[in-house]
Amino acid sequence: MPLTPHELAAVVARDIPPFSYVNLGIGQPTKVAEHLRPESGIVLHTENGMLNMGPAAVGDEVDPDLTNAGKVPVTELPGASYFHHADSFMMMRGGHLDVCVLGAFQVSAVGDLANWHTGAPDAIPAVGGAMDLAIGAKQVFVLMTLLDKQGRPKLVPACTYPVTALGCVSRVYTDHAVFDVGPGGAVVRETFGVSVDELRGWLDMPLTQP
Repeated sequence: MPLTPHELAAVVARDIPPFSYVNLGIGQPTKVAEHLRPESGIVLHTENGMLNMGPAAVGDEVDPDLTNAGKVPVTELPGASYFHHADSFMMMRGGHLDVCVLGAFQVSAVGDLANWHTGAPDAIPAVGGAMDLAIGAKQVFVLMTLLDKQGRPKLVPACTYPVTALGCVSRVYTDHAVFDVGPGGAVVRETFGVSVDELRGWLDMPLTQP
């Protein structure tokens, strides 16, 4: 069976190297925070100005003044610190983040990212910090469904939506499979309830295996 959003977030959390500084994008990527092991030493960064963010806050933990970039209440871990929004973007642009995990409308086989606008006339664009993260982080992971609501692939030969950044994505995590992407094209690393041949039937691109 395809993975649920929380199951997929756990797969992403498993692959983040210990002691990394990591930014989690708005939406589904924030679920990764729920699956990080305390002993991993991973430090979460938020673009609205916090280091060492913890999992989402629930019940009495909720503090309306303590949120992530998506306005979701979060917890703080020992050693957490706060800083100006501009300083946060300096960290992002300055290459100080090891990994960022972003959502996407499309990712191309060579690692181009489209995640701020579908190009539809009535769509609301949402750039946020995506461009800064995409070019500033040392590794960019994308967490998304493999198919959109109309059943169209979101992993594509070339992006047809407005591009956020070129050649920035290194790995794509989807509910059906995990792919490495880059100059050599898409490589299937792991599948969930589907064969590689079935993936080839869904996706209009060559797929290789390690």
